[in-house]
Amino acid sequence: MSGKNGQNGNGLMLEAFLPYRLAVLAHATSRALSSVYAEQFGLSIAEWRILANLDRFGPLYAGELAERSSLDKPKVTRALQRLEAAGLAHRTVDPEDRRQVRILLSRRGRNVFRCIAALALEWETKFLAPLAKNERRALERILTKLMQRVEDMPARNGRGPFRLGTASGAEAS
Repeated sequence: MSGKNGQNGNGLMLEAFLPYRLAVLAHATSRALSSVYAEQFGLSIAEWRILANLDRFGPLYAGELAERSSLDKPKVTRALQRLEAAGLAHRTVDPEDRRQVRILLSRRGRNVFRCIAALALEWETKFLAPLAKNERRALERILTKLMQRVEDMPARNGRGPFRLGTASGAEAS
């Protein structure tokens, strides 16, 4: 990094500015990982995130999927339509509020996601291979601290704290 906090004598140097570097890394990482599941399973980043969230949390509303997947609602809607057409997910009426619909993985969706999860974990291992064990632990601690910090910082749009993992958050894998 040149200068403190991505600055030079004239102000901000974008290529050294931490938020920019994190965004570029997240985008590049997401694209590289997506090639694994896109090639073998024909899934988009949005579809992968939805499958992962449904596998982890069970049936969710579309709004919950948008928030947990860090995607906007129209993107979630389009991805859900493709997942349903492929037989990987389906909608069910919420028994407690019949006006609401929850989305859940089909049996086929769970099986496909298990295969993808194994590939993703293998990819992650290869991606992190250049880091020593202590560096991986330090990276995890640093990322956790930075995520907590950004969640505690007020957003500029006046709607309260900025939250990673929401539609207004980062668009990474």
